[in-house]
Parts: sequence; C-alpha cells; structure tokens
Amino acid sequence: MKLIVGLGNPGREYEDTWHNLGFMLIDRLMSRAGGKRLRDEGEAKVAETTLAGQRVLLVKPQTYMNQSGDAVAPLLRKYGEGDHAALIVAFDDVALPLGMIRIRPGGSAGGQKGMKSLIERLGGNQFPRIRMGIRPDHPVEDLASYVLSNIPKRSRRTVDEVIERAADAVDVVLADGVETAMRRFNERLKNEPDGSI
Repeated sequence: MKLIVGLGNPGREYEDTWHNLGFMLIDRLMSRAGGKRLRDEGEAKVAETTLAGQRVLLVKPQTYMNQSGDAVAPLLRKYGEGDHAALIVAFDDVALPLGMIRIRPGGSAGGQKGMKSLIERLGGNQFPRIRMGIRPDHPVEDLASYVLSNIPKRSRRTVDEVIERAADAVDVVLADGVETAMRRFNERLKNEPDGSI
C-alpha cells in the first residue's frame, strides 16, 4: 500500500498557517476520495482510501513537524513493508516561490525539518516528495515566524490552486510514476540552468 504523507503541525492554532500545506493537501485528497474520516493510529491520523485506482493510506503526523519521522516510520513498516518507494511526502517549502510545486524522486531535506526527521528515522532519502512553494515576494526577517503565521486572505486563492495542482500531481505519481509527474508539473525557477528539472 502507498502512504501519502502531508507534513504539518497538529492543533487548531496551526490549521491555517503556511507550514500546514501538507495537511491541507491530505484534506483535499480525502475530499476527492469521498470524504473519508481520519482515525488515530500510533502518532498519526490516517485514512485508507483509493486514489488513481490504488489503495493508499493518507497520513497526517501528529508529532509536530520536527518529529514527523517518529509517526511515519512505524506506519511505513506496517503498511508499506518498509519500502521507501511506497511513500509520497508533501510539504511546504520556503525555497520555492508561492504558487510553484516541485516533484523529486529523492534527495536531501533542503532545510525542511520535517523532511530531516523523516530521512533520519527512515535511514534514507530516496522517496518521492512534492514540495509546495510558500516563499513570499517580499523580504522576511524571521522565516520561522513566517511559516507559522496565518495565510493572509490575499494569498488564499493561490494556496488553493497550489493544493489542487499538488493533488493532481499525487494522482499522476500514483498512476504514471514520478518521472511523468515531474515532466508535467515541475517548473524551472528564473535563472535556473536549462538542464535542471
């Protein structure tokens, strides 16, 4: 079974923050799958459903972002036989402009502490991830405060579009694989070399 993990922070005070785009994506996928309910399992909220013709486990870790690996590792062992290829992780990324998504088959945490925890607990970094850009178009003094701040009304439409495209990307990863999803959804940053995806 594939595990689709959205990273975020539990608790009402974090619901509408930039750092919870992963949770918002899980909510969107649940809605697409017919409004399944999440149940508690271990240190996560999970729901089994079908997406793109495959049985999947939707996962919201409840450990707070920095300890996401503690919640995901036992679930991957139970439902995915510990296979990193059975995992798709989605999260916010301040390195990407707001509105952009970027899919990768593996790689480093890139400074994202939830991903750092996952890589440490899983003992590897070769699993697909969907990064959702949240970088503002203006300078921010304190990135930690920014990612935990509420999404302003003026940005909500863009965020909704990002979540929708990320949900489409999950479907493509499941149905056609990571490489196809990368070709379809990845955009180059300005001044990025042409050979980069």
